[in-house]
Amino acid sequence: MRKVVDCRDFPSESGCTLTISGEEEEVVRAATEHAVSVHQHADSLDLRQQIRSSLKDEVPEHA
Repeated sequence: MRKVVDCRDFPSESGCTLTISGEEEEVVRAATEHAVSVHQHADSLDLRQQIRSSLKDEVPEHA
């Protein structure tokens, strides 16, 4: 099942609204890169675990 992570679930000063969806490992990798490059987080195992724990199942639009 595809997974999704949404920056709106983590309020920030920037008001980021990015949503990333795909296979779990793709989403964790892309969300980590985004968190580091846009939100200045350090790439760490803890960050990746936090992202992984916040993933939700993607709900098909035509369901």
